[in-house]
Amino acid sequence: METLIINIPDKKSTLVKQILKGLGVTIQENNQTKESAYRKKLLKVSTWLEEDLKSFEDGKKAFENLSPQQR
Repeated sequence: METLIINIPDKKSTLVKQILKGLGVTIQENNQTKESAYRKKLLKVSTWLEEDLKSFEDGKKAFENLSPQQR
């Protein structure tokens, strides 16, 4: 089986898909756009320095050391 990538005008997309399906062609959704958008989002993820994480660790330890008040 051969794989082809074709660009179809939006207005003709449904018609072309119907014709191709009638000929037994399997149509796969274009995941490249989704992957591209996902990669762009990943690039926006920030990185944390050890000193940034230290504040969270200090807060976690302080919270764990809290004891409930006795009445």
